[in-house]
Amino acid sequence: MTVLKSVALFVLAAVAEIGGAWLIWQGWREHRGVLWIAGGIVALGAYGFVATFQPDPHFGRILAAYGGIFVAGSLAWGVLVDHFKPDRYDLLGATICLLGVLVIMYAPRNS
Repeated sequence: MTVLKSVALFVLAAVAEIGGAWLIWQGWREHRGVLWIAGGIVALGAYGFVATFQPDPHFGRILAAYGGIFVAGSLAWGVLVDHFKPDRYDLLGATICLLGVLVIMYAPRNS
């Protein structure tokens, strides 16, 4: 159950961070306005809190593992929202990052 909670929190963090950055991008680069930017700022702030709910108490470990989630999540966001077509190197890189997440977060530890 702890792993499922952790994974769900990583997904929630990714939606908040990537979505927030995307909203700011849309507000500024696509000239959609200050409300889009404000929504992005709120979402990015929410992302900052989500990590605090991770079961593991080590900030560095959580943030390092989240980096892999962010890479894969950013590509997935691009596919779903912006119709980006990742190439095999994008997919390979994301797979390597997700393998890193598994090792960092869920490898058995003695301590």
